[in-house]
Amino acid sequence: MFIELTNGKGTSALLRRFARSKKSRIMIRPFSNAYNINMEEMDRSIDEYPTLHDFFIRQLKGGLRPADASPAAASSPVDAVIEDIGIIQDDHMITVKGKVYSIEEMLGNQDALGKYRNGHYMIFYLSPSHYHRIHSPVTGTVEGQWTLGGKSYPVNKHGLKYGKAPLSKNYRTVTEVAHAFGHLAIVKVGAMFVNTIEATHRGEQLEKGKEMAYFSFGSTVVLLFEAGTFKPADNLQLPAHIKVGEAIGEFVQQ
Repeated sequence: MFIELTNGKGTSALLRRFARSKKSRIMIRPFSNAYNINMEEMDRSIDEYPTLHDFFIRQLKGGLRPADASPAAASSPVDAVIEDIGIIQDDHMITVKGKVYSIEEMLGNQDALGKYRNGHYMIFYLSPSHYHRIHSPVTGTVEGQWTLGGKSYPVNKHGLKYGKAPLSKNYRTVTEVAHAFGHLAIVKVGAMFVNTIEATHRGEQLEKGKEMAYFSFGSTVVLLFEAGTFKPADNLQLPAHIKVGEAIGEFVQQ
């Protein structure tokens, strides 16, 4: 009830306006201290960020997150915690934290849906402490990109377990990519209040490890792999802390 009463367009607009205002600068150091931000990785000094929003979407020093060099490896798109890995069922359902989600509803695209049945899914949760820019996990061609949903609910572990199906109902953007081994859907799920996903790549070509978008405040990325094309890394013990560019598995030739 509290979430329903406080989570609306008006609240989101007020928070967004404050985070982008110069007044929000006073919150940068408390925010950094509260979430133990690694300032050694940032591309500039903490005092150089004019707003909380600018600090939140901070970039890192060059070379800190190289993508795995193996042509067959998929690399992590984000600094995050991998909350779940599994197989998409025949009825296009997945079960996360005991809650059933519809991949059909998540994608909202019948043309794209069929190829992901019996494929793997991976769920990456970004807390406010994480670096919030999203990098492509593969090299390939964008075959489609679309936006779904409106209102957003929490996407942390409690939100996934008790919320109103946030992975398949929240505001989200979907990017479908054709790569050397098949297809991959990158679902970028917005979070409560701020609900902002900004694309930064231009054109139809994506390169593994290169930036493609960023989130404003906490969020989740879901990767959907075409059936028979992907094997998750054996060393991922859930929940797994991962960084951009690190290998999350290997593609297999169909």
